[in-house]
Formats: sequence, structure tokens, C-alpha cells
Amino acid sequence: VTTNGAVLGEPVKMDKNSRRGNWGNQIEFILTSVGYAVGLGNVWRFPYLCYRNGGGAFMFPYFIMLVFCGIPLFFLELSFGQFASQGCLGVWRISPMFKGVGYGMMVVSTYIGIYYNVVICIAFYYFFSSMTNLLPWTYCNNPWNTASCNGVVTPKGINSTLANATRSLVTGAAQAAVEVVNKTKRTSPSEEYWKHYVLNISDDIGNFGDVRLPILGCLAVSWVVVFLCLIRGVKSSGKVVYFTATFPYVVLTILFIRGITLEGAVTGIKYYLTPQWHKILDAKVWGDAASQIFYSLGCAWGGLITMASYNKFHNNCYRDSIIISITNCATSVYAGFVIFSILGFMAHHLNVDVSEVADHGPGLAFVAYPEALTLLPISPLWSLLFFFMLILLGLGTQFCLLETLVTAIVDEIGTDWIMKNKTVVTGGVAVVGFLLGVPLTTQAGIYWLLLMDNYAASFSLVIISCIMCICIMYVYGHKKYFKDVEMMLGFPPPIFFRVCWRFVSPIIISFILIFTVIQYKPITYNDYVYPGWSLAIGFAMALSSVICIPIYALYKIAKSEGNTFLERLKKSCRPDIKWGPALSEDRIGRYAAPGSEADVEVRPLKEELKEKEEEKRDEISLSIQGSNGSTAHNTTPSA
Repeated sequence: VTTNGAVLGEPVKMDKNSRRGNWGNQIEFILTSVGYAVGLGNVWRFPYLCYRNGGGAFMFPYFIMLVFCGIPLFFLELSFGQFASQGCLGVWRISPMFKGVGYGMMVVSTYIGIYYNVVICIAFYYFFSSMTNLLPWTYCNNPWNTASCNGVVTPKGINSTLANATRSLVTGAAQAAVEVVNKTKRTSPSEEYWKHYVLNISDDIGNFGDVRLPILGCLAVSWVVVFLCLIRGVKSSGKVVYFTATFPYVVLTILFIRGITLEGAVTGIKYYLTPQWHKILDAKVWGDAASQIFYSLGCAWGGLITMASYNKFHNNCYRDSIIISITNCATSVYAGFVIFSILGFMAHHLNVDVSEVADHGPGLAFVAYPEALTLLPISPLWSLLFFFMLILLGLGTQFCLLETLVTAIVDEIGTDWIMKNKTVVTGGVAVVGFLLGVPLTTQAGIYWLLLMDNYAASFSLVIISCIMCICIMYVYGHKKYFKDVEMMLGFPPPIFFRVCWRFVSPIIISFILIFTVIQYKPITYNDYVYPGWSLAIGFAMALSSVICIPIYALYKIAKSEGNTFLERLKKSCRPDIKWGPALSEDRIGRYAAPGSEADVEVRPLKEELKEKEEEKRDEISLSIQGSNGSTAHNTTPSA
């Protein structure tokens, strides 16, 4: 037993799994998982979906999908990773043929990790740009502005003079027509700042142009921050999340209090919440609700399995899954109040409908909201707070994405050297991630970012999640898995979750997949239509994660022992000899005997006692420790 220099008699806080490490405490795991699940999508996607799909009426299918799909899948992935104490590759000892699912998760996490950090770096850019007395996107008198720029706050100068001169040349119907055209073609200073200055966007996805050096610098900053926070794995990231997972709520609350005190805020919130009950019967609303729950919780990315693998074996992950899932969805609803109070104020100021200023994705974060911020007193302060919140929300997710990849690599290689030098692997993955993100900092970068966002992690996640459910429930066997969970938690999974895992959740996942295919529309960015070759690349990215599954399955079948294809198939589906709890003291029941496979039933007590006696004799005579005994061995070293 190591003393760690502790005073004799004092309890020493040690990792149960000394080789891989554990979370410092359970709060760290919950905060990290909340930070992972609560991301940028909670701020820019949920409020948009809510107002597009019937306002308050959307909440009904949203919470139905949370209960029947979100929480059960979340619990399944947490229990899966915690039981085996392995990352998204190691857990597939449960059925080696399906290890391709783990590789698929790694591919998805790689894609998301690359473009997600680019979004964070743009938030960094706006954060640094807000450190000024006047936000640079306030007025239309900058070198990058065009003639069609029409600011909410217009300075007296050449732009207003020209506008007045033009207006005096037209009368009657002609004047009305020009005003209509001007209103429809209005581009805000924040939009022009985003397009012409920050991105300096090119005219085509194939026209990369130059690398935007300020964005490249911010990308380097964001990768360095992520690396430093993960330099000691979950030991360091577990401490950082005390700030990164909680401070966004402080900022949201500050922005909420400021937002509801603005004129027109009530109109925006009413628009956000007013139920349009007729939309409940629309399948699209249910599809959107299911998709949002599925994607926002981070299912099938591999991150949940990875985070749970650092839990102690008997941790109550059932309780954790409910807390984290509900926190995630409550954050989405809360963020909606913040966003729509500001958008309501903006609509009131511009004298237009809320729907005309509402947007989602980068359009909300980097165009609509920054424009609204210019209308507030002390606007740089609110801008700093808003973009700081975006940075923290993004980092919480990015930590887990990088840790997923690093853990999978380290667990797969599994040597003592790589376990001790995990920091080197983290640094290597960060450098590769930075280099792969460089093309996204070019003038065509935004086109590629949206392409990856729409294709790299869309229907592939749904397929991966569906196959994971089928493998655990039907290939490995639901009865065995329920016993595993009972052995770990001390109680079997509630009957509701057993029904959801076996029937309800796979049906909902299949519904999401069908909905995604039926509702598919080729991606566009504003007026830009993506060319066919770029869409082909998008589909290739989506398929690259899914194709891992059949390729690895065929490889595993080919390498398995057996004379016929059926024998090799059965062998490759059977749990690996190493499947089960990682620590010998946790391997009880059918996992107790050395060399037993996961599908072997518990043997008679006499046989088990006989084996234990033999192990004890061997230990005394040969001075070696028995393996995987169900009782605790004497760990006092021999003289």
C-alpha cells in the first residue's frame, strides 16, 4: 500500500483504479458530463427549433423524447463505460465483432473535435475584438462595409448623407418600391463584419484563398487551452470544469436579467413560448424534438462511455444520468429565454417581427446577437460576457472530445509506457487536431465547417447508436446486461429502462434515421448552393464512420477460429475473456473464476471454494498472487 506521504491514521484519498485513474470525486464527473452535454447547440439550436416548431407546443414532444429516448440512452452509455472501465474501443470486449462501432465513435469525435474548436476560436476572436470602447460592428463607416449596409445605429456622416440624397430623387410609388427593396436587401454591420472582415469569405467552397491569420492565431490559442486543461487527463480537467461548467450559468443569468428589463423583451419571450398546438400533429415537429434530444446529449460520440470509464465501479450512474440529462434540457429552455428576450428587444427597435431577426447556428451567435448587443448601454461589456460564455460552453464539450480520442488510443495500446506518458498522446492529438483545422481558417473555411457540421455527425450517429443498442440487448443478451448493471449498482435497472433499452429507444432511433433521410435537403449557406462534389465529400465523411462497423466485423470474423463461417461468426460475437469489471475485487459471480467468459453461469459453491483453496496454496508455495479471485487477496508483500 502506498502512503503518499500521508500522516499515519489519516484516510488517504486514492484512485481505486491506480493504472487508469479515477475522478477526484463524483461532482467532477457530473460537472464534466454537464459541460460535455451542454454545448453551443443549447444556445443556438434549441431556441430556433422551438420557435420554428410551434413555440411552447414543441416542449411537449421534446420532453416526451427526453424521457423515452434521451435519459435511457444516456444511462445505457454511462453504465456501459463504467462497468468495463474502458473507453469507446475497450468496451467492445462485450462482443469483439462490434468493435467497429468504437472506431466509428472515434471517427465522429475526430470530425467534431476539428470543427468545434474552430467555432471556439471564432468566439475567442470576437471576445478579443470586444475589448474596446466601441464594438467594431456597430456602424457602417468601416473599410469593409458595402453600400447596402444599413446599421441599427447610424452615425451622421457620408452614409446618411448619401441615403438622404438618394431618397430625395424618388417620389410616390417609386420611393415606396425602393424602400421595400432596401428593407429586403438590408445587410447589418454585424453581418458585414462577420462576412467581409472576420471570414473575408470567398465565393466558392473550392476557392480557399488565404489563411485568415487572426483566426489561425485564435485556433492555436484554443488548442493550447484545451491541451493545458487535459495535461493530466481527468485529474486536471476535473478541476477545470468547476469553472467552465458553472460560470456559463452565471453569464446566462446576468444576460437574462438584463434581457427581461429591455423594451420588447416580453414580445420575444411570448413568441418563444406561445403554443401552436396544431403543429403537435406534424411528424416534423416530433422528428426535430427527437433529433435535438439525441444530438444535444452527445449520444454515440463515445464521450459518455469515456467519461463514465473513470468512475469508481459502484458509482450510481443511474442517478447521474437523470441529473445530467435534465440539467442539459433545462439549460436549453433557460437559454431560450435569454436569447428571445434580446431578439424581442431587437424586433421592437427595428419595428419588425421576431421571426425576421431570429436565426440559428453561426448566424445567431455571430450576426444576430452581436447586432443586438450594439443596442445595449455599455455594449462591449455584454459582448465580452456573451462570447466568454460561448467559449466556456464550447470548451466543456471539447475537453471530452479530446479525452475520448486519447483514452481510446491509450487503452488500446495499453502498455505501461503509454499509461505513464498519456500527456505525450494528448499533445500529439492536439497538434494533429490543430493542423487538420487549418483549412477551416481559410476564406472558404465557413463552407467546410458547415459541411462537416451537417454531414460528419448526422445520420451516422443514429446508425452507431442503433447498432450499439442491438449489440448489447440482443447479441450480448439483455438478461446478462441487466445482471451486470445489478452487480455494479446493487439494484437492477428499473423496468422502465429495461423496456426502453429493448424496444422503445431503438424504435425512436430508427424513427430519427427515417426522419433524417426523408427530410434531407442539400446544404446551403445563405444564397450559396453547395456544388455536387462537395456534397459527395460530405456523404463520404458521414459514411467513413459507419463503414468502420462492417469492415471491422468482416476482419474479426476472418481472424476468428472455426471451420465454417457460422462458427467464426459465433466466436467473434462471444464476449472476450477480458470482458467484465477491470479490478479483480469487482469480478464476482460469473466473472470470479480466472479465464471465465462473460456468458458462463455461476458455478456451484463447492467447486468455487475448491478453486479458491488451490489458488491460496499456489500463492503460498509459488509466492505469486492469484488472478481474479472473488475474495480480496492478502496484499501484504512477502519478506
